[in-house]
Amino acid sequence: MKKQFLLTVGAMALVAVTSSRGEDLALDGFQPPLRHTWDQPRSGVDNARVVLGKALYFDKRLSKDNSLSCNSCHDLKRFGVDGRGFSLGFENHEVGRNSPTVFNAFGHITQFWDGRAPTVEEQAKGPILAAGEMAMPSPEAVVKKLKGIPGYKPMFEAAFPGDKDPVNYDNVGTAIGAFERLLVTPSRWDSFLSGAEKALSPLEQQGVKAFTSYGCTTCHTGTLLGGDRYMKAGLVKPWPNQKDLGRFGVTGNEADKLVFKVPSLRNIEKTGPYFHDASETTLDGAIRKMGRHQLGVEIPKKDVAAIKAFLQTLTADIPAELAATPEMPGAVVSKSFD
Repeated sequence: MKKQFLLTVGAMALVAVTSSRGEDLALDGFQPPLRHTWDQPRSGVDNARVVLGKALYFDKRLSKDNSLSCNSCHDLKRFGVDGRGFSLGFENHEVGRNSPTVFNAFGHITQFWDGRAPTVEEQAKGPILAAGEMAMPSPEAVVKKLKGIPGYKPMFEAAFPGDKDPVNYDNVGTAIGAFERLLVTPSRWDSFLSGAEKALSPLEQQGVKAFTSYGCTTCHTGTLLGGDRYMKAGLVKPWPNQKDLGRFGVTGNEADKLVFKVPSLRNIEKTGPYFHDASETTLDGAIRKMGRHQLGVEIPKKDVAAIKAFLQTLTADIPAELAATPEMPGAVVSKSFD
């Protein structure tokens, strides 16, 4: 399913809403609103890929010891995160960065904090093979395991009807990506963007104004309020944690030291702890830290409260159907990969 079907398509026209307090809020930088896609009609092949992708997303047998799935660290019932500072992988290994939410991730410029994967399809293949995460030893081992599970073969054949050998590792990523592209979370903020002024309270509208006036929109703009650019952590005041050098590890460019992909603020109320280093546990603290290190200001308590109220309007209702664990095909297979 192509990206243009997932975000509302249209010209970025200037839009302004007059709040109940008589203040004009310029909203053009947040357009277009986000729309549901999970309940939209799909072709037979597209639907087969989604069904397969959801099964693979939830299947713990894609890990070395059958204990971890994509959903373990990106729990769809918890807004796509696990609530930990650093997720636990194979043999309780603690991963090096906070696990970001998978909701709306398909719309980001790249994947991972350092942008090392271009799409959700490519990202999906990484953790399965990462030694400290799901720890499968090779793509071949993943394919061997899947071929040993009754039920997956017809699912892959339905999802990839043109392939002579459809159970392959690239198709694993493609299928998981097809499912993840349905993880879209419009909220009442999108109703407000569409002209429903009463969707936001006066305090929440005040928060929109504070958010824009402080310059938060320098990074957090667009439909997803982020995810579309990179930025240095500690732009104005040095970031306390200097150990993780971000994109420098991918590009080797000095200018990329401490540069990370800007996260989307969708569902931010529910996806803490915050930042790549999980250095803030509360949304209030995250707002203050952004003001201090990125903008060079100490945001007053009343403005923090208003901005927080606005950010809470980005919290969506996750459809139960989307987050429900599917029935897994076949039976548990051996842990051996010899």
